[in-house]
Amino acid sequence: MDRLRIDKWLWAARFYKTRSLAADEIGKNRVQVNGDVAKASREVKAGDTVALRQGAVQRTVVVRGLSGQRGPAPVAQQLYEETAESIAAQAAAREQRRLGSEPALSIEQGRPTKRERRSLDQARSGWGPRWSASLDDDGNSE
Repeated sequence: MDRLRIDKWLWAARFYKTRSLAADEIGKNRVQVNGDVAKASREVKAGDTVALRQGAVQRTVVVRGLSGQRGPAPVAQQLYEETAESIAAQAAAREQRRLGSEPALSIEQGRPTKRERRSLDQARSGWGPRWSASLDDDGNSE
């Protein structure tokens, strides 16, 4: 076997869980072979460069072997070799995610605690008869 369809190779190399997912990603122009946008029927051979996107991760690999069937992960990793630039880009993205703050931590959800409720009531009572803090101190809104 010297050539194999790209969708089947991506599935066998465990980049995508199913062949249909691989074909969908190829259909969305997220896979390039040797710099050209690939179709699902495009055949790859050893030595071809495949650039693909998995979520937010952009990967570039060189095809080292072909397999028509999906095997265990250690065998699948022998089908390709990731380029040094791709590994460096993944490390930089990983570091960026590690240093970035978690957006969900800034969201306060649920009911306020007893202490938070008291502070809210105290803040509201400090406004007096006003319902908004945007009014002037003398009560005139111009």
